[in-house]
Amino acid sequence: MTDSNTAGLREVLVARYDDLRSRLSQRLGSAELAGEALQDTWLRLDQGDGIASVRRPMAYLFRMAFNIAVDRLRAQNRRLTTTEVQTLIETADEAPDPARTAEARFEVAALVRIMAELSPRQRSILLAARLDGTSQRKIAEQLGISLSLVEKELRLAQEYCAARLDRKLASSTVRGDLKRL
Repeated sequence: MTDSNTAGLREVLVARYDDLRSRLSQRLGSAELAGEALQDTWLRLDQGDGIASVRRPMAYLFRMAFNIAVDRLRAQNRRLTTTEVQTLIETADEAPDPARTAEARFEVAALVRIMAELSPRQRSILLAARLDGTSQRKIAEQLGISLSLVEKELRLAQEYCAARLDRKLASSTVRGDLKRL
């Protein structure tokens, strides 16, 4: 845009500011938004984007200010409201903190060591039932033993692991064991 074109548009903007603001306010439904759009229009004219002569300066300025206002509204709608931001801040993080992660790893490692103490049959029954989700009847068929024996071995394995895990956790401080891991 040449300096004379820019100067001419600025003169029209200053001379017809009230008219432009009134028309924009009606179209946008906000006098404040119209005023801000006209201020931004002035600043954009100051930058001079290489536009040649303008035949209808009022229509050009109105359209420029209107487009600026629409862009502002779109940007505003993409932003979160204060309530939405507050809700996000107050939302609890479901991920475990590092201490809980370390404690869980310690417990899993302890359980693996305890399960190694089980008989091979008890360990395979426990893993099949609790880890793989295999039914007790299917385990009995696979191992060629009775259903009641599977139930008994599973109960004994669970009780043994639970008792040993409770003793292990109670007899050692988690921090001390964590340092050794």
